[in-house]
Amino acid sequence: MTRALVVVDVQNDFCPGGALAVAGGDEVARAISQLLARDTSGGRGIAYDHVVATQDFHIDPGAHFSDAPDFVDSWPPHCRAGSTGALLHDDLDTSRVEAVFRKGQYAAAYSGFEGVSTTVTAEGGELDTGLADWLRGHGVREVHVVGLATDHCVRATALDAVRAGFRTTVLLGLTAGISTATVQAALADLREHGVTLVGDPVLEG
Repeated sequence: MTRALVVVDVQNDFCPGGALAVAGGDEVARAISQLLARDTSGGRGIAYDHVVATQDFHIDPGAHFSDAPDFVDSWPPHCRAGSTGALLHDDLDTSRVEAVFRKGQYAAAYSGFEGVSTTVTAEGGELDTGLADWLRGHGVREVHVVGLATDHCVRATALDAVRAGFRTTVLLGLTAGISTATVQAALADLREHGVTLVGDPVLEG
């Protein structure tokens, strides 16, 4: 079965020192890189046929940004397009990432399946491809989801993966969450919808 690793939002603004930091985010970046290094070297671990990443990339997301955020539907400004905060973290090895799916340019977007990867056509135009279409086009049947944050974008991406018909696993040891309460609620939701959960997430408290 063709398998892909989906790396969700491992960006500077979601790691310590960033605008909307998740504790342990930098550790998650390094752990994902270690997983991919073992895979590449033929060592023990999970083999991935494809690796893709998602990226929060806000231009003008409206009410998603707020100076008085409720941290449910509104958040402090983060991952602005073209900013250092929007970049994938330096500790994340991107050498095997085949496509990056940007989301949230003009509205709130949590799931990587809301994003698109833009490529230049032979005619010089641009072609946007959604994550589900990209995965199907590469024969992927199974996805493993990792990244940030467990209780928000990882959760939303995994749920959409199941809805799109992919066999879906979240590797919790390669995620980090914001709070115990919201992570536990997210895990219950994922189990209820048929997502396989492996390991334990990093928690802030």
